[in-house]
Amino acid sequence: MTISKGESNGAGGASSTKPASYELPWVEKYRPQRLEDVVGNTATIERLKVIQEDGNLPHLLISGLPGIGKTTSVHALAHALLGNAYKEAVLELNASDERGIDVVRNKIKGFAQKKVSLPQGRHKIIILDEADSMTPGAQQALRRTMEIYSNTTRFCFACNQSSKIIDPIQSRCAILRYGKLSDEEVMKRLIEVCEMENVQHSKDGLAALVFTSEGDMRQAINNLQSTWTGLGFVSPDNVFKVCDQPHPITIRAMLTSCHKGEVDKAMDKLDEIWNQGYAAVDIVTTIFRVVKTIDSIPEGVKLEFIKEIGWTHMRILEGVSTQVQLGGLLARLSKMHHDPKLFEVKV
Repeated sequence: MTISKGESNGAGGASSTKPASYELPWVEKYRPQRLEDVVGNTATIERLKVIQEDGNLPHLLISGLPGIGKTTSVHALAHALLGNAYKEAVLELNASDERGIDVVRNKIKGFAQKKVSLPQGRHKIIILDEADSMTPGAQQALRRTMEIYSNTTRFCFACNQSSKIIDPIQSRCAILRYGKLSDEEVMKRLIEVCEMENVQHSKDGLAALVFTSEGDMRQAINNLQSTWTGLGFVSPDNVFKVCDQPHPITIRAMLTSCHKGEVDKAMDKLDEIWNQGYAAVDIVTTIFRVVKTIDSIPEGVKLEFIKEIGWTHMRILEGVSTQVQLGGLLARLSKMHHDPKLFEVKV
């Protein structure tokens, strides 16, 4: 994919090695325009390519986590199907728009009734992004609209949780589910962006971006741009500073001390992290993500650790977000070292 560099906007103090164009955020600048360029979810993208070749777009319901390419895929498909008629024949409503029952009755219905010159066999497309935030009344009003104007208009729903879409709409749609992007897929795309923007980075710095993104490509690229433009080099320390997350190395040392039963050392690490100003929910979330990556802890012990971390996470979300709560978690994890019976398999 060839992308031209923009001209410098004359920002004062900008290094000559930094990207010259600041007109668009990188997440928009490098947004895929074709289905072939979308990263991950190969099987689902292949289904969309079949629809693209056939030309007969059914109503679609696409669900999955944020930042993995749902809306981008729909737009790429619409561009391929409609060509130059894209601007006139596509209506997109996002969660930021008012999407109550009045919008369905007026704006959506009005667009469905509008006459547009389209290529042979093509349909107008209404894209409802973040569709799971639509009111139940608006979703009910869509049922009849989808059927009446199905000869000229097709609907594409993109949502994070398909369970929040009412069953009558689900039954009218072909359902596509997007999975979380793998670390390798995110890493490959980050390397491509770094090469195109001449970003100075370390391998561990990119690994830190992958760790903080949790399969969210949008967040990974945004964090890359924030780290590069803010601190000038993509290293692990800079990434965690920009992302405002506890450093996994400190968390790993804390959990290793718990595994050895060294509760005092673990508490010292907790004090260090807490004094840096991190919220309890950020700390416990990072603990959960790090514990799964520690190979020195046996699987049975990991499962018990995760169970305790889960209970603590629940209490913190209920409002008990204190250092005492986290200290109690470390004490319970350390206690497991002195009580091997916890890991006996009961038949």
